[in-house]
Amino acid sequence: MFDNFPKIRSELPEEYRAIYDKHYLENRTGSSNASSLSSKLEKWMHRKVAEDVSGAKMNKTTLEIGAGTLNHLAYETTVREYDVIEPWDHLLKSSNDISRVRNVYKDINDVPTDSRYDRIVSIAAFEHILNLPEVVAKSGLLLSGTGQMRVAIPSEGRFLWKFCQSLSTGLEFRLRYKLDYQVLMRHEHVNSANEIEEVLRYFFAEISSSVFGISKGLSFYQFYKCSKPITKRCRDYLRND
Repeated sequence: MFDNFPKIRSELPEEYRAIYDKHYLENRTGSSNASSLSSKLEKWMHRKVAEDVSGAKMNKTTLEIGAGTLNHLAYETTVREYDVIEPWDHLLKSSNDISRVRNVYKDINDVPTDSRYDRIVSIAAFEHILNLPEVVAKSGLLLSGTGQMRVAIPSEGRFLWKFCQSLSTGLEFRLRYKLDYQVLMRHEHVNSANEIEEVLRYFFAEISSSVFGISKGLSFYQFYKCSKPITKRCRDYLRND
């Protein structure tokens, strides 16, 4: 199973590499017109992930995978023990919320194996991860007995997501740089929403989901609440990986 993992990221042409860092930071901070609109829509993902700690004085030990500019912390106001995984230092340094982070890791392999979290969260990151089954399996072993993995993703690979993206960020990108946005997306989004769901369902016994849209096929974003990791599968996968 998962023979196509780890994925191999496509090589970016030189003209894309020249503007990559600038575009990525603008996209994450919502500083362009299209990314600002995307950021407004993405609030749904942040709210869904933070539902279990919103509206109450609730502090649950949390690990965020792919924390980026720490923009999710605005939705996690009651959480105090907050660790993050983010390989790009300059994204973290651009945030005013870095003082709220307890530990910063570049990779999930850097997280001590005896650590335990009440929650492991991720927003719009799993579509980027080359070794996704390994990350999810290790997450399952890092959760406390009643812990949850809470994951929100774009509906990558679905018609509505691609169509709307082409008319917003994709159009802005083409007008600004005279380049095809799909080349960048094929480099960035290595996993489809279907593949991400398949990985989650393999390693967790209980999963519930919801969508920002009509159905998974006609949606912008999807949210998964995962509990009861199948620890034998997690260990077996990591042992054979």
